[in-house]
Amino acid sequence: MPKIIPFKAVRPTRDKVSLIASRSYDTYSKSERKARLDNNPYSFLHIVNPGYKYHKEISGEARYKLVRNRYLEFKEEGIFIQDQEPAFYVYKIVNRDNESFVGVIAAASILDYKNNLIKKHENTIKDREEIFKEYLKITGFNSEPVLLTHPDSAALTVICEAVMQQRAEYEFTTTYQDTHYLWPVFDHNTIQAIQNAYAKMPALYIADGHHRSSSSALLYDDLSQSQSAGESSNHFMAYIIPESHLRIHAFSRMIKDLNGKDKEQLLVELDSVFKIENRGNFYVKPTRIHEFSMYLDGEFYLLSLRVQYRSFNNALENLDAQILYDLVLKPILNITNPRADVRLGYGKGKDDMLLVKQKVDKGLYAVGFGLFPATTQQIKDISDQGLTMPPKSTFIQPKLRSGITIYEFF
Repeated sequence: MPKIIPFKAVRPTRDKVSLIASRSYDTYSKSERKARLDNNPYSFLHIVNPGYKYHKEISGEARYKLVRNRYLEFKEEGIFIQDQEPAFYVYKIVNRDNESFVGVIAAASILDYKNNLIKKHENTIKDREEIFKEYLKITGFNSEPVLLTHPDSAALTVICEAVMQQRAEYEFTTTYQDTHYLWPVFDHNTIQAIQNAYAKMPALYIADGHHRSSSSALLYDDLSQSQSAGESSNHFMAYIIPESHLRIHAFSRMIKDLNGKDKEQLLVELDSVFKIENRGNFYVKPTRIHEFSMYLDGEFYLLSLRVQYRSFNNALENLDAQILYDLVLKPILNITNPRADVRLGYGKGKDDMLLVKQKVDKGLYAVGFGLFPATTQQIKDISDQGLTMPPKSTFIQPKLRSGITIYEFF
């Protein structure tokens, strides 16, 4: 059973939370970042990009130390205040499509992660793990929770609905037209009820944040060896939501060339694996698993996996991202390393095939493929079997803002 505990979050004052909250640093364009940094002195981007103050790019350990300095300044100035008692934090997001996501921000156990009670489905990159571990070690805090999921729980739904009857501590809308709400839960009986509900679950699953969780585990190992580990370094911050609240989108694949083939040769080779329908100028998007859309030379195609290829030995082989790699990208287009091949690009979101069309029409890529999104059950099956997905297999929502709840390691 997973061990989920409350923690003393460092949080913005109510009047400044909307100004502080930011997306992940790398999701902003350079011009967007500059506009926010120039015009909003409270943006969390000032903490994660401390060199901007000196008009200088700073990296590595020097940057991490400045990040900590900016963070401490925000605390000293009363912009951030730490809760006096441990709490859970019920968090709700309503997006522009009126979809609601409700979950609990809490501290999850690193030992549970190590013992596979918190299960993963993606491989992590060692260099990125080490970089983020050093970032955590020097800055001493994490501002982005790992997204965990679990089967729907009637008990948790009742608890969250009762909490949300009260006035929210935070309520703000972003320029993306997403509205965010937060309710701290300090009541001991409610805290115990939340913990009891999680304790009945056999496992939790990482939906998003594999590098954040793995880096926290590396930090735990480092601090344990130096005998400086405290209770807070035994856990990492997580946003835990029921499966029905996840929204899973697919990443499209775009390839810069046809591996020396012409259009007709490619179609002939694909025909042995797929039933192919030429839809001409009509926009095509897959409507079920084992269907793929393709945009090639100004035309859309629908590819349906032939029956003889629908026999699978494990959950990973049943995943469309793996099928496309095994049957098309590797053998036909010679993409042997999808993590590093510069010929391969990705698009994400609901309108990813429109992006594919635009880039292929501009000559940036020769062909693009759209996939049907993976299901939550597929992710769980792959995790349960100890397997890992190809890179960019899922784009998962919700996405939280940075700087709303901060978890201090020491």
